[in-house]
Amino acid sequence: MSEPGSRRIELLATLGLLAMTAVWGSTFVLIKDVVARMPVADFLAVRFVVAAAVMLALFARPVMRLGRQQILRGLILGAVYGAGQLLQTWGLSRIAPSVSGFVTGMYVVFTPILATVLLRHRMPGVVWLAVLLATGGLALLSLNGVSVDLGVWLTLASALMYGLHIVGLGQWSRSGEAFGMSAVQMVAIAIVCLLVTAPHGPRLPPDRSAWFAVLYMALIAGAGAMLMQTWAQSHLPATRAAIVMTTEPVFAAGFAVAFGSDLLTWRMLVGGGLVLAAMYTVELMPRRDGNAGELPAEAIHHEV
Repeated sequence: MSEPGSRRIELLATLGLLAMTAVWGSTFVLIKDVVARMPVADFLAVRFVVAAAVMLALFARPVMRLGRQQILRGLILGAVYGAGQLLQTWGLSRIAPSVSGFVTGMYVVFTPILATVLLRHRMPGVVWLAVLLATGGLALLSLNGVSVDLGVWLTLASALMYGLHIVGLGQWSRSGEAFGMSAVQMVAIAIVCLLVTAPHGPRLPPDRSAWFAVLYMALIAGAGAMLMQTWAQSHLPATRAAIVMTTEPVFAAGFAVAFGSDLLTWRMLVGGGLVLAAMYTVELMPRRDGNAGELPAEAIHHEV
């Protein structure tokens, strides 16, 4: 059993991931408006360049304190995440947003598979049950029928990248290095997105509302979210973090209903309930399998 202090930190980390996921869920309305008036690659490049500049300005000393190995790891993780962002966006341009939401959410399936294959972790049965519940919930929330085409394959590849990022971050993040690692990752993401806009470079947002959306995405949903995820995953196993983050489509649906862009349906209620049940299964129910596969990241630093 975990000590009370450790359990409190894990609870705070889970709540932090939930808050971060809620922020992500709030961005769909903003992004939909901006990308209609601005190329997607340019939007991503400006967003992450701003986020990287702010994080480097705030956390230059923590970055300098990182060793070469951690800087390299941060660059690798950022490149993986940046590739996921680009793949997801390219896929979204070819398929419906609802289909994109479900296929992207498949990282909750890829994460335990990658942890098992790459790290040889033994996942408790309760985790696999939570994966099935979350996948079913995401399907109800997002799918009304899907044909597998290039857009689906690109989005599936992005989900694989996100799963790999979650596993890698769970292995390499340490609570005392969260600020520095987050900044290094953001720099790598910015570089990846900038390369896609070559040779002309990114176009700037066309108006004030677009700038507001870019800054919100850069500072709150970008830099702030990366910082929270890096800190939280230094205290949570990767699979549990992935399942907590499957609440993103639940928050997205909630914001869509609240802002009047969608209607509350039985699919939202049942699908959201299944996702929340998956989270409850992992976070609150007793684990018959003990603590297998549930060690905090700082206790299981293996080389991938």
